[in-house]
Amino acid sequence: MVKSNSKIIEIKNSKRIWAIGSIHGNIEGIENIHKYISKNFQEYDAVIYLGNIIGVGDYSIEVINEVIKFRLYLMAKFHLRPENIVFLRGAQEEMWLKLIELQTSPNPSEILEWMFEHGVDKTLISYKLSKDEINEISNSGTLIISKWTSKLNNQIELYKGHKEYYYSLYHAAYSDTKKILFVNRGVDISRPLSAQNDCFWWGYQGLTQITNPYYTFKKIVRGYDPKKTGPRYEDIVCSLYKGSGFGDSIVAGLFSQNGEIFDLFEA
Repeated sequence: MVKSNSKIIEIKNSKRIWAIGSIHGNIEGIENIHKYISKNFQEYDAVIYLGNIIGVGDYSIEVINEVIKFRLYLMAKFHLRPENIVFLRGAQEEMWLKLIELQTSPNPSEILEWMFEHGVDKTLISYKLSKDEINEISNSGTLIISKWTSKLNNQIELYKGHKEYYYSLYHAAYSDTKKILFVNRGVDISRPLSAQNDCFWWGYQGLTQITNPYYTFKKIVRGYDPKKTGPRYEDIVCSLYKGSGFGDSIVAGLFSQNGEIFDLFEA
C-alpha cells in the first residue's frame, strides 16, 4: 500500500466512487458488499472504505484479509492505481493504534478499560491474544507493557499486509471536483479540513442538521453514525451506517464525483 505524507487525499480522475460504511468485523457482510461492487464496477471507478473496518465484531483479521484481497483484485482487473482505493481511519483504528503504543499512555489501565468497552478487545482476540494478560500487567510499568506491545506487533506482522494497512490510513478524502467529502464520523463545519484534528473519527455535534454546503462540498458521506439511522438521499450528510457489528447490515453507496447518489445498498 502507498503511504502518503498527506493525511487527506484527493480522489482524482474517478467518475464514480463506491463508499463502504463501518464494517466492524462483519466478514459475511463485507464479502457480500464486495460481490455486489465487483458485478457493477466500471472503468474510472474508485473505492473508499470509511473506517472502522475492525473492532466490535469477531472477525477483524478476516475482514482485513478480505479488503486486501479485494484491493488486489480491482487493481489487477481494472488497472486501478493504488490511490483510487482509499482506506480511512475510524475510531476503531485510532484506538487500536493507541493500544499498539500503550506503554506511552500516562494511565494505561484506564485507557485500556475504556477501549475494551468500545470493542477493541474483539480485535485483540481476533489476533489470538488474551485481553486478560494485558489487563493484569497494565499497572506494571512501562518496561513490562513495552514487552507486551512488542508481542502484539509481532503478532500483527504474522499477517501479510496488516501492518501496512494500519499505517496507510487517511483522515479524510474528497473528489477532485471538491463537491463530495468522505469522513469516518464527522467534520467540524466551523473549521477548514486542515484544522480538524481528531474530529474525523470522534464526531461533531449537530452535523446531521446542517442545511448548507460545507465550503464547496455539497455532500458529506460518513461511515459511522452513533444513532444508526442509515442514509437518506435528500440530506447533505449521508450516513452509511445502520449497526454493522451489532447485528445489522453493512451499508454502502455509489456516488458521482459531484455528490449525486447513484445507489445505496446493504448486506
